[in-house]
Amino acid sequence: MSAGMPSRTRSRTPDRLCAEAVELAREAAAEAARPHPLGPYLGAVAEGDRLVTHLFASEEPGYPGWRWGVTVARASRARYVTVDEVALIPGPDALLAPEWVPWSERLRPGDLGPGDLLPTDSDDPRLEPGYSGQDEPPPNSVAADDDPGPEQRGAVADVARELGLDRPRVLSWFGLREAADRWEERFGPDTPMAQAAPASCQTCGFLVPLAGSLRQAFGVCANEYSPADGRVVSLAYGCGAHSEAAEMPKPPAPAPPVIDHMGADPL
Repeated sequence: MSAGMPSRTRSRTPDRLCAEAVELAREAAAEAARPHPLGPYLGAVAEGDRLVTHLFASEEPGYPGWRWGVTVARASRARYVTVDEVALIPGPDALLAPEWVPWSERLRPGDLGPGDLLPTDSDDPRLEPGYSGQDEPPPNSVAADDDPGPEQRGAVADVARELGLDRPRVLSWFGLREAADRWEERFGPDTPMAQAAPASCQTCGFLVPLAGSLRQAFGVCANEYSPADGRVVSLAYGCGAHSEAAEMPKPPAPAPPVIDHMGADPL
């Protein structure tokens, strides 16, 4: 067991023979560190009964703060000490790699490129089954080959297909709330643009309403001059490109002609 494994219970007093085996540990560490030189001796740590780890500074390039740990041990009532393990272990000030994060947590919006495939977990909380399909006959069964009767034509799956709802999974309530929070953060009433807008998107003629339950709170902006063009916006969002925010200035009317009623025109 090396010094980098704190799970072992360490005794307070190291074994005398194991603690004195510094040269044995130095030879083992120098062999492991070759061709790089071995740094100075840093002391010993008791790992357990008749089990001591000797520490040497490492001169390995790219490993600042690391050290060589040589664990030596001896059997009960034995006077000979043997090398148990040699390992390069990090010290208190060693430079370590950051903790590994799964790719699903590292992924950010915009990372997906052409040809990339993003798998979705079967238990993704943002999704739920579209329809159960329990009324579907098993594949290659007699019922599947026969012409369905009136009661099968009106089944849940048939109605779902006719309405275009035969997706295996749809957004769950959690997925809806998560999307709504994300959209409202970018194009919601608390943004600086909405705070300075003359009116909200709810009364804008360029708003394209959404379907379903999201229709009550969101729509899609269809004004090419708006900063939210083509984006999902909250009905409470707004910008200066509101359809009714301002009227186009009318051109000034020309001055009426001046007619001289006092003089006479020569014929």
